[in-house]
Amino acid sequence: MRKIKAAFVGFGEVNSPKQLIDKKCSEALEGIKSLGFETVTTPTVTDDPGGIDVKRALGDLGKEDFDILIVCLAGWIPSHAVIAITDRFKMKPMILWGLAGDVENGRVVTAAAQAGTTALRKVFGDLGYKFKYVYTIIGKPAPLDLIRDFARAAAASGSLEGTKVGMMGYRDMRLYNTLYEGLSLKSKLGTEVEFFEMLEMHDLSEKSDKDEIDRVLDTIKHEWVFKKSADDDFLKKGIAYYLAIRKIVEKRGFDAVSLKDVDGMKMILNYPPAMIFMLLSDEMGVCTIPENDAMGAVTQLVVKHITGQCAAYLEFYEFFEQSVLLGVPDFVPAEVVDGKVTVTPAAFGNISGGLLNVSTMKTGRLTMARLSNTGDRYTMHISGGEGKLKSWEEAGWDHPAPQLPSLEIFTDTPVEEFVQNISGQHYIIAYGDHARALRDFCYLKDIEAV
Repeated sequence: MRKIKAAFVGFGEVNSPKQLIDKKCSEALEGIKSLGFETVTTPTVTDDPGGIDVKRALGDLGKEDFDILIVCLAGWIPSHAVIAITDRFKMKPMILWGLAGDVENGRVVTAAAQAGTTALRKVFGDLGYKFKYVYTIIGKPAPLDLIRDFARAAAASGSLEGTKVGMMGYRDMRLYNTLYEGLSLKSKLGTEVEFFEMLEMHDLSEKSDKDEIDRVLDTIKHEWVFKKSADDDFLKKGIAYYLAIRKIVEKRGFDAVSLKDVDGMKMILNYPPAMIFMLLSDEMGVCTIPENDAMGAVTQLVVKHITGQCAAYLEFYEFFEQSVLLGVPDFVPAEVVDGKVTVTPAAFGNISGGLLNVSTMKTGRLTMARLSNTGDRYTMHISGGEGKLKSWEEAGWDHPAPQLPSLEIFTDTPVEEFVQNISGQHYIIAYGDHARALRDFCYLKDIEAV
């Protein structure tokens, strides 16, 4: 996850005590740096009659690109001095931050920063800025968590531009909710979906380098736990498929990949693609999801760009009074596994010969999300929860049935409310509480958060 770059500019009225204004702005800047952000800065700006400070600040801030502009008021400032700077960068997400005063001898001593921010808050909105309004309270910590989450959303909003989802095949199992609308997706998020053919992958696989196949085979035999032995020829075929897709990913610059799974890899090539997905995720770091799930893949990119995590997918299996059961019938990335990746050959119905991931998933606090659209109107369903392990199995596997990677997630919102907002069978998870950053992202992209 790349570092966020924030432009920071502090303000105070020309007649306010300069030493006090500079000190408060300097402390605020140190707080921003403590978040790990790179910063582009300029000395404190006043409303000096000649506009010298404004001109200097515009020059300083214009030297480098940045993800977010932090407008920090340490005291009262006439609005024109602020707007003269912010309007130059009006396409950038912004933080409007009012600093607090102090208490001396039982009295509040203030430079009236909140007079300045309240004179600007509605103006920022009326000017069409995308911003978050935060303020410090005397005696309380600075709202750095709010600033951090909004900055992550702002950085993701920019970094998603030009991202690509590679799609092998189209509309697996003739599903509807995995479809997408290309023009609005490009306009709204900057992401494109590009297709490649199974034949291209297959032909490339037959030309895969034998030494590279052996290297990957040695790696997985060393790093994965095999509950039952798997045939080397079967493993090598999967590795050859992976190497072929890797070439396509590298050539076309894909950030996420989805494959035609049931009606493609399994039906036509008789090869369940679980290990291919695992290798793409673990060796290449690309987002992976099955069944031509375009909107699931885009959700993965959003979550990954905000959190820096792999953004694993899970699928709904059961609902309970206080929880929902999510799991996978095929694979999870190594990043979400508790311990070593564990695999086993398994058969399901008429599909045989597959290598199934049966790893135990990490538990704990997590966030679930899925982006969806109705025409050009986009929504994102977001919920926090607590993930715990639960013993279960899916009917249809050969006995003894494999224990699939899964979590019973106790949702923050009532299950009935959560269920009525579900927009697909695949949801994307990230460990930790990222709901606020995802909602900030939705605000920046004009997506309805539910």
